[in-house]
Amino acid sequence: MSTKVKQVYLAKGSTDLRKSIDGLAALVKEGFNLDPFLSIYFVLCNRNRDKLKILHWGHNGFWLYYRR
Repeated sequence: MSTKVKQVYLAKGSTDLRKSIDGLAALVKEGFNLDPFLSIYFVLCNRNRDKLKILHWGHNGFWLYYRR
C-alpha cells in the first residue's frame, strides 16, 4: 500500500468562514497565489480559532471539511 504525502497550506490570520466553496477557492487563488484545483489541502480558521474549514480538490469536485 502506497501513501502519498499531501501538501497542506495554512491561511495566515482569520477568514470569514461564512464563505461558500467558491468564495474560499477565490481566497486561495488570491491569498496563496495557487490554483485551488490542485490536490492540496487549504486550512482556514475563524478569528477565535475555534472553527476550521479545509478546502480540497478531489478528482471531480471540491471537498469542504468543517470543524467546530
